[in-house]
Amino acid sequence: MARDSQATKARILQAAFAEFAEYGIAGARIDRIAEAAGANKRMIYVYYGNKEQLFDQVIQQALDAGAESVPFDAEDLPRYAGAVFDHLTADPRLMRLVTWKRLERPAATELEAAAYARKTEALAAAQENGRVDATHGTGDILTLVLALAQAWFTTATATATGTDWDEEQRDAHRAAVIDAVTRVTAPRDGDR
Repeated sequence: MARDSQATKARILQAAFAEFAEYGIAGARIDRIAEAAGANKRMIYVYYGNKEQLFDQVIQQALDAGAESVPFDAEDLPRYAGAVFDHLTADPRLMRLVTWKRLERPAATELEAAAYARKTEALAAAQENGRVDATHGTGDILTLVLALAQAWFTTATATATGTDWDEEQRDAHRAAVIDAVTRVTAPRDGDR
């Protein structure tokens, strides 16, 4: 029976996502990834190189999935922030993975830098069109929007995981994010 390399690669990435979200790069173990994926360690190295390269692939896949499911909308930043919040609520391990990335690989990749540049360019256009407050720079606005969308997952609260909220709590947190982003980004009197 022939091996299905695409299915094996997908299982490896799924197992690596869980492993890296739990332990980061330093604490992750290739043998645990291989066991969880039903693959042998050698195939992981063949497909992805070393552990750091596998981590980079997992991060890129998570970023691509996020960009696809939550397209950036500089014209409606409150809706975008709410969608980011929803995306993180759907799988709270994403924030753990991103946190490990920030700790162990703080430099932006070329793809991350390019995505950031596209977003700040779109924000500059939205500011010029009077759709977004022009008081602050585009980098500051983008940072604040993302920080507000992620706030419930990065603060030290008893319910910061997103998995133990009931629907009413989740909706209240989401509404707070959208309201805060609206207040931060709405054009001020005289901006239009």
